[in-house]
Amino acid sequence: MSNLGHLNPPALWTYFEEICKLPHISKHEEKIRQYLLQFAEKNKLEAREDLTGNILIIKEASPGMENRETLILQSHLDMVGEKNASNPHNWLTDSIKPVVNGDWVAADGTTLGADDGIGIAAQMAILTDPGLKAGRIECLFTVDEETGMTGAINLSPDFLSGRILLNLDSEDEGILFIGCAGGMDTVGTLKFDKVSIPSGSGALTISVTGLHGGHSGDEIHKGYGNSIKIMTGLLKEISSGYKMSLSEFNGGNLRNAIPREAFATIIIKISDIEKIRLLTNEFLVRCRAEFGDLEPLIEISLKEFPLPFFSMDMECQEKFLDALKCCPHGVIAWSKEMEDLVETSTNLASVRFDNENNITIVTTQRSSVEPAKHEAAEMVKECLAKAGAIVVSSDGYPGWTPDVTSEILSITRNSYRRLFGKKPVVRSIHAGLECGMFYEKMKDIDMISFGPTIRGAHTPEEKIEISTVGMFWYLLTDVIENIPLRQE
Repeated sequence: MSNLGHLNPPALWTYFEEICKLPHISKHEEKIRQYLLQFAEKNKLEAREDLTGNILIIKEASPGMENRETLILQSHLDMVGEKNASNPHNWLTDSIKPVVNGDWVAADGTTLGADDGIGIAAQMAILTDPGLKAGRIECLFTVDEETGMTGAINLSPDFLSGRILLNLDSEDEGILFIGCAGGMDTVGTLKFDKVSIPSGSGALTISVTGLHGGHSGDEIHKGYGNSIKIMTGLLKEISSGYKMSLSEFNGGNLRNAIPREAFATIIIKISDIEKIRLLTNEFLVRCRAEFGDLEPLIEISLKEFPLPFFSMDMECQEKFLDALKCCPHGVIAWSKEMEDLVETSTNLASVRFDNENNITIVTTQRSSVEPAKHEAAEMVKECLAKAGAIVVSSDGYPGWTPDVTSEILSITRNSYRRLFGKKPVVRSIHAGLECGMFYEKMKDIDMISFGPTIRGAHTPEEKIEISTVGMFWYLLTDVIENIPLRQE
């Protein structure tokens, strides 16, 4: 039984619900790729797949529209898989369960995948809309956008023939995006020595949970708590007043999400347990006062735990915690060209202990100014290198420079004003879009990005506003029908 098919537009929502049934987190898009190829075959549409897994499905021009420019519609196939640690959802096998709540659709305890499942569904609805009067449409579906833009990086320009592109991966109805930040990852790996645990010791697990999290591009400026930073602050306070050794520290999951949860196991004297419990309660009170309404659900809990077999050596522990304290997180600079736009930021994304005595610290830098992106990475490198970590930065991906003279911007702006009786906002976005890679490969391409309103992307609170999906659809179809004549 369909939960979403009664919503408007019905075809788009029906396709989105089908997409929710298919596991498709980053690097595991096999099922959704197969689904799209079968969809193309069923609807007698030409389909191609490149060696990376990108898929192109083509809808030829409507009768009388053959002289229009070819238009590319683009979305990405993968989604961010986020859930609370207590949720049993298996991202490789389980379906997402969309739920309607008023004017919003959310998921049952997980990310919804509207980023960018709603873009995929819109393309499928366009490809099968018999009443649409349009020129040739190329629907591009790229892989692995969320963890490295692998599909866009490896896309051959020859895979496409169009030079006008609508990116359907934005999350704010009423805003037309004409530029985005570039990004890169900086990862530190630290080796530690195991030491034996003295007699008379006890173990505590500490959990930092209930934080908002969020997209590390779209929401980095909102002041939400970083679970790794909060855990580090607590551990520094405990170690300054009591003899404490660290056995484990894990926080965050994804490079492009602000970490919502963190967990640590510490070794302390049994006689200090109650004192540390009191200290932790006081620390939580201060955190709640600091974050206020931004983090109303923050919790820090302690539980006694069986003694582990080892803890970190004290020298490495101090350097490790100092590195996390030093490592920057949040907005570094605001744009001087565009109001309320973050120029440069960095996200302390995750910390992981493994069974080989290694600690991996993952961070992500973003900036619309290329040198500033690398300067932010150097700030992170300096903090991690002081702890003795081996630090490596990725090549990253480029930004997309705004073009206010863009023809597709003018067409889309006029469509929006005509349809809704008001002007859309035109701006750049601090998040990374695949448009940066397309622009680097095809300098003559004309692009714009827009979409419905999505909130809480990359968190279990992700939701999409139903009424804005209808507006998104009307705008998309109107723009498609107003693509200009082909220039001979």
